[in-house]
Parts: sequence; structure tokens; C-alpha cells
Amino acid sequence: MTSIPIDAVVRSFPVDAATAWELVADLRNHERWIPLTRVSLDGPARVGARVTAVSGPFARRGFPGLADVMTIDRYDPPAGAEPGVATFTKTGHVLKGHASIVVVAAGPSSSRVFWSEDVYLAGPLPRRLTGALVSPFLGAMVRYALMRARQDARATDRLRNR
Repeated sequence: MTSIPIDAVVRSFPVDAATAWELVADLRNHERWIPLTRVSLDGPARVGARVTAVSGPFARRGFPGLADVMTIDRYDPPAGAEPGVATFTKTGHVLKGHASIVVVAAGPSSSRVFWSEDVYLAGPLPRRLTGALVSPFLGAMVRYALMRARQDARATDRLRNR
């Protein structure tokens, strides 16, 4: 069984684990949930793929911003009782660290999503200090993104039950 990070933001989703996985593990969807951010992926979501999320006031219009460059280290959809696990290493010039998304079945039509970020700023300052600086912002961003993702999941569930 996969361990779930203690510092994860956890949300229940009103859809099965496979549907929740399709929503949250495909980082291209994050563009809808994270304000002022555009996301690009160099091909299908798979191990080794590179993801770039650029955030800034005009990032969605193609202007530069803060680039969060990530490599997908693991991308295993849920299967039966096994959770779906996606892990990412942040390899950008400014943001370093790791992120993970874990999707666990909580019943035939419900699931739980665990999203954690362990991020720090590149440079000469101690990792612990820069991690403490970015942690409140990232925590708020993850909570907001999961709130929006849950709204999408509810809409998906309503469409299925018509």
C-alpha cells in the first residue's frame, strides 16, 4: 500500500476513484482551477513527461511568469483497491521539491484525493527557510484547486445521474 503524506490536503470527491483520477492527475485540468496560471505538458501524462505551469497576471495570455517546471516520476491510475499515485519532481530555476497526488477509492461512487507539496526556493538560503516562505501560499493554492476540482466532480456526477 502507498503511504500518504502527513501534510497532504485531503478532500472527498462524489465520484469513483477512476473519475477523480482523470480530473486531478491530469495537470492540464489544473489550469481551470488555479487562477492566473497556464499549464503545458510535453505529450501524454506519463513517467518522464515534463509539465510546466506558469503563473502571473497575464500568464494565460502567453506572457512570462513564475515557471513551475516538473517531471512526472510516477503515474499509476487507481486499479481495484490500489490507489492512484502521481508524483512529480520540481526542476525549475526557482521552485524545487516534490509534489504528489494520491486518489483512493472510498466506495463505488466516492473517493478521497490527497495532494501534497514539499517545495522550496532554489538559491543560497536554507531549504527549511524558503520552504516555510512558500508553504502558506502553496497550501492555499492546493486547497483552492481541490475545491474547484470537487465542483467539477459534482458536475460530472450530476451529468451521469440524469
